[in-house]
Amino acid sequence: MNQSRRQLLRLSAALPMAALGADPDWPGFRGRLGVGVADGFALPTAWNADASTGKPAGIRWKSPVPGLGHSSPIIVDNRVYLCSAVRKAAGKAPLKVAVGGEPTAADDNDEQNWVVLSYDAQSGKELWRQTARSAKPRATRHEKATHANTTLATDGKNLVAFFGSEGLYCYDLKGKLLWSTDLGVINISKYGIGWGYGSSPTIHGNRIALLCDDPANPFLVVLNLADGNEVWRVSRKGICERSWGTPYIHATASAVQVVTNGWPWSVSYDLETGKERWRIGGGGDNPIPTPFAANGWIYLTNAHGGKAPVYAIRPDAKGDLTPSDTNKNEGLVWAANGAGSYIATPVVYGDHIYLGNTNGVLRCLHAKTGEKLYEQRLSPDAQIYASVVAADGKVFIPSLDGDVYVVKAGPNFELLARNHMGEPCFATPAVLKSTIYFRTTDNLVAVG
Repeated sequence: MNQSRRQLLRLSAALPMAALGADPDWPGFRGRLGVGVADGFALPTAWNADASTGKPAGIRWKSPVPGLGHSSPIIVDNRVYLCSAVRKAAGKAPLKVAVGGEPTAADDNDEQNWVVLSYDAQSGKELWRQTARSAKPRATRHEKATHANTTLATDGKNLVAFFGSEGLYCYDLKGKLLWSTDLGVINISKYGIGWGYGSSPTIHGNRIALLCDDPANPFLVVLNLADGNEVWRVSRKGICERSWGTPYIHATASAVQVVTNGWPWSVSYDLETGKERWRIGGGGDNPIPTPFAANGWIYLTNAHGGKAPVYAIRPDAKGDLTPSDTNKNEGLVWAANGAGSYIATPVVYGDHIYLGNTNGVLRCLHAKTGEKLYEQRLSPDAQIYASVVAADGKVFIPSLDGDVYVVKAGPNFELLARNHMGEPCFATPAVLKSTIYFRTTDNLVAVG
């Protein structure tokens, strides 16, 4: 590839969603460029997918999903793709939905089929399913997690599925296996429990980035998309004890970097070499949200202990950005302590950043200053584990209480609707034009 072509690709990858125009696909976790935003089409505000609460309304279709998984749907070429783990034993896999969580592993270590599924985006018809692996899990999972937490990624031709300890698989869009590779056991353990792998693959050009922060052997690896061969690997020993966030790839004309959430350090690496560009500390000890970019900055947050910060970082930052009385690194634009989210990745929409929390609180900050504008509990029953997405002047917030809350975008809290899904929503929704796709615990639901 010549230099001008390479620079063009880097620049296009750095553009905001609205500037990308014609491509409406949702090709990975949180969609195009991982921003969680899909403007340009009208989306519904109110609907009902739960027949037990009245006549369903506003639902295009509902299709059953086998097994159990928190894998979020992705969309390419009018096909919806997701992953699931189907236990071979009789009965449903156990899943804790109640408020709170203890350091408890699920009793779900019998033989599983890890499957990749394809659905028609217009009708909901299942088109194909492929079993990537059939075996007993090589690591346990938390009682609120699953054996298929990760979201697929695609470049429009290849479909990449990573199940952590159960391997990496690359398919074409018709379900043909192109290659696979085993990265070994990746046991994201805390309190002696393998809590389940949760970091999705990220594709940029002919590269796949995977974050594998097993406390015993944490590493970041970049592979060749064409054949799965390893390009480079860097150890994160002493940098990160554990994390679940998806690596974010940020491209400009001058550099491409892989940004990783972590504890005690969140770190950016050069995509070509694996060399560290910058790092920042002071966050929570269970780093789960995925970094992303908006307004020309990189946003990063985590919680669960520490200062629960939100950081806005310049893409050309270098060195240690950790804020202190003596460290005034200009690469850090602003920091807002006590405002971060624990599990859900926030979304920047216009001038505001919206953060959902497991206690059902939605927090809104000014995205350019970090000033807190409001903090509002959606309902006494709400639990926000899925990442929020934004479109059509609205913020969509799935919850474990079986509802999706729709809030008007802006500096003042206004709840537009509370829509019944009938089942908990752990997965982040996907948006295609005028339809929003939700994965609940049992179904894939198209609303629009």
